Amino acid sequence: MERRSGAAGHRCVPHTADVRIEAWAPSREECLAEAVTALVDTFADTTRARPSGSAGFRVPPADGPDLLVALLDEVVYRLDTTGELPLRTEVTADDGGLRVHWTTTGTDAVELTGAVPKAVSLHELHLAEDPAGWSCAVTLDV
Repeated sequence: MERRSGAAGHRCVPHTADVRIEAWAPSREECLAEAVTALVDTFADTTRARPSGSAGFRVPPADGPDLLVALLDEVVYRLDTTGELPLRTEVTADDGGLRVHWTTTGTDAVELTGAVPKAVSLHELHLAEDPAGWSCAVTLDV
């Protein structure tokens, strides 16, 4: 997928033995939500999944890249501990942190198409505003 100003999207980028994702959107919060979708897309086909729950949580105040890591770490944690994954993500700014709401389903309700990420790498981490909006990139350990 090609990045266009004012549009949101994501893609997986080839990376040795891991998975690298890139996401972009007009706002920081939309970009972060797109990164969650990109993470899930690396290992699951959710096209036929039905929502079975919802979850909300707060990410404490942090610098931009640390917000990205904390958000994606929460996805990995919940996958590992409860077997739930987000189908839709809404992110709003909250006093330097984030408020996140997910519509969720269980991993048993989706087709697993790849290795489930085990951690978010801090190597070559990126979240910044640019002329086209916001973009982020992160490597996932699988």
